[in-house]
Amino acid sequence: MAKDASSDGPAKKPKAKGKAKPAPRAYERPRGGEARAIADLVPEIGRTAFRKFGFIQSSVVSRWREIVGDRLAAVTQPAMIRFPAGQKAGGTLHLTISGAHAPMLQHVAPDLIAAVNRFFGYAAIAHVRMTHGQVAPAAAPVQPPAMLKPVPAELGDSLRDIGDPELRTVLERMAAGLAAPPKLPKIR
Repeated sequence: MAKDASSDGPAKKPKAKGKAKPAPRAYERPRGGEARAIADLVPEIGRTAFRKFGFIQSSVVSRWREIVGDRLAAVTQPAMIRFPAGQKAGGTLHLTISGAHAPMLQHVAPDLIAAVNRFFGYAAIAHVRMTHGQVAPAAAPVQPPAMLKPVPAELGDSLRDIGDPELRTVLERMAAGLAAPPKLPKIR
């Protein structure tokens, strides 16, 4: 009986002549690239930091007095906002409360929730959780100085269409600064 060559065992690989070719390298993005302005990077950094502590909108902290009013801002301070996993609505607002204001704040909790949801523009907050603690005194809003020079007429007309009064004031000041002649520093 003749033996079949394929049944003798494992097949032997033919020997390659010379060195084997290395596998091609994966594409690597060139390093460096275009420079980015710091102003483009700062919101990302701040957003990451506030997410770590439970804040999706850092402006809730900075504008707390506007959101809830002077009386409530004097005795409360937002600590964090926690949302259910994978959602951005129906969250819990954690507040730090000073003194014996908790019973009063339990009665106005629905008003707090409504004010914060109005600020967000949707039903972001569903519950309020209160803890006693030390509330840092909130600084009173700084009143901007009055305009010393009138805004040029050609700039003033285009700024009247802006609905947000805070933004309009900032743009008017910037326009007045650009319209003023540059001041040279005094050398003594």
